[in-house]
Amino acid sequence: MTATETGPVGIPELEPERTGAQSEIPEFEPIAVAAEYEPPTAGIDPDQTKGWMKRLMPLLRAHRRTLVIGVVTGVFALATQVAVPAAGRSAVDAAITGDRRGMWIVAVLIAVFGVGRLVFGGVNRFYLFKLGWDVETDLRAIMYEHLTRLSFSYYDRTQSGDVISRANSDIRSLQLLLAFGPLISMNLLMFVMALGFMLYIHPWLALAALAPLPGVYWFGLKFRNQVFPLSWVTQARMTDLATIVDENVNGTRVVKSFAAEKRQIAQLGRSAQRIQWTNVEIAKSRSRWNPIIESLPRLGTAVVVLYGGWLAIEGRVSIGTLLAFSAYVIMLQVPFRMAGFVLMQGQRASAAAQRIYEILDEVPQIVDSPGAVDIVQPRGQVDFEAVCFGYNPETPVLDEFNLHIEPGERVAIVGSTGSGKSTVARLLDRFYDVDGGSVRIDGLDVRDVTLRSLRHTVGLVLDEPFLFSASVHENIAYGRPTASRAEVEAAASAAQAHGFISELAHGYDTVVGERGYTLSGGQRQRIAIARTLLANPKVLVLDDATSAIDVTVEEAIHRALQELMADRTTIIIAHRLSTISLAERVVVLDGGRVANSGTHAELLATDPHYVEILARHSDHESGDVSGNGDGSMTSRNGR
Repeated sequence: MTATETGPVGIPELEPERTGAQSEIPEFEPIAVAAEYEPPTAGIDPDQTKGWMKRLMPLLRAHRRTLVIGVVTGVFALATQVAVPAAGRSAVDAAITGDRRGMWIVAVLIAVFGVGRLVFGGVNRFYLFKLGWDVETDLRAIMYEHLTRLSFSYYDRTQSGDVISRANSDIRSLQLLLAFGPLISMNLLMFVMALGFMLYIHPWLALAALAPLPGVYWFGLKFRNQVFPLSWVTQARMTDLATIVDENVNGTRVVKSFAAEKRQIAQLGRSAQRIQWTNVEIAKSRSRWNPIIESLPRLGTAVVVLYGGWLAIEGRVSIGTLLAFSAYVIMLQVPFRMAGFVLMQGQRASAAAQRIYEILDEVPQIVDSPGAVDIVQPRGQVDFEAVCFGYNPETPVLDEFNLHIEPGERVAIVGSTGSGKSTVARLLDRFYDVDGGSVRIDGLDVRDVTLRSLRHTVGLVLDEPFLFSASVHENIAYGRPTASRAEVEAAASAAQAHGFISELAHGYDTVVGERGYTLSGGQRQRIAIARTLLANPKVLVLDDATSAIDVTVEEAIHRALQELMADRTTIIIAHRLSTISLAERVVVLDGGRVANSGTHAELLATDPHYVEILARHSDHESGDVSGNGDGSMTSRNGR
């Protein structure tokens, strides 16, 4: 598809052979972006009654090849490790009896076991760590994809620091358990293998070595019961800390403007101290129970030395057997030395998983309905029919709101603060669903069309534009990533942004700072306008989109918009007279309803409320409004 077919309507640089207003809006088609990462083949089990590990099983099964290779090689690695003391037993007994040939055979076997342990152990560690990283990557993809589908109502009640904490530190806690957990679990298998050899060699001596283990289990249970609630509290308080950091970074201009750095540092310090308290309590639990858990198995060593030594003196077991038992008792102790870490990491992962599932279990409110259709070849007719809506159901913003806009018509919506002007735009783009009535485009209820085609059809420019920390070109081309530099520059020229962009250090390749704060408010707004123009929507909504732009620049933008808005339905939410002048019809909102409608001149002559609204905002801009004889208005600054 050529640039002429997809380019913004009426931008001369893209369509020199056309008059701009006559070009056709392309049909909806999704943005084609080549995937660099295969999406997860499985997700989280939706059954909330299951335990956290069971809910994770579909994702683990998706990586079963990696898991199987890791487990099988781990079993072989452990088998070679456990076989060494048994071979050593034969070597010692052969040395005592003077069997040199037997000693050589055993020495070769031990060498083979050592090489096997090296190879199988290396493969085992690689695949188990790979499993942890693969699952972490999939979890991040699953969570981010789910976050993109969650409705605005979720973000209205959720702190950004909370989301960031769960998407980062909580997922990392799961990754650590998945990476190290299987490795440590292998030690349990080593315990079973070593115990099997011990029972085969001498059952009573083996049972004597196991005598302290019931105490290990009991103290481990006590440790778990203390650590789990503390782990949950730690994760929650980490969220609070992340929120404070996020707000201080994003709101640094407010903090500095009020010289509130010390107060914010104190707030951060209090939050850090709350985390410190829980971590200290966890450390106390570890210092209290871990030494007991690790030391109890050592009593088994003492029993083996005493009882086994007596058996050797009596000639009932060989010296090789006694040495082999001593080695196996050490192997029995390894899982218990790691038990404290496993229990603590397991409880932390359990708490982290439940916090992650809280997000994944959140049901999006705004989704495509069954049988939703694409808006194909939109005409741009917009209808609000008896719309009722409130962010808080007890406090409606719009009440029986009715408005009909013809295709290609330019309508300005004016009203006092809180009258619902911006809400009209949010309902049209289906950021929220109406509580009553309907919003329609070309006769189709917006709830019956696909969200992607709806938002392709309706372009929204907000009064507080958000820019990504990327190049100017990437910000303008956000809605059309494949747009050429010529198309991007044409859109920027129409938004009167090409001049200042060309003066930047690297022009269109200049990377703007966080949220675009390296640019002025007016510059950000112009880039936002260019971004929407490049997307070429059939319905254009300007929500105070030029509020931060200089008057002379605004006039140039308006001249360009006059051409660009031809044959395009445009809804202008504004307070400035110069912006309202772009509209053919003005709608006055009051009390969540249309109070009046007409041309600017008609309303100025007949509607005192309209005059009051304009006067209030003109006074705010340091210009008194007065009516001219032709029904127009003039301010002190000549606008």
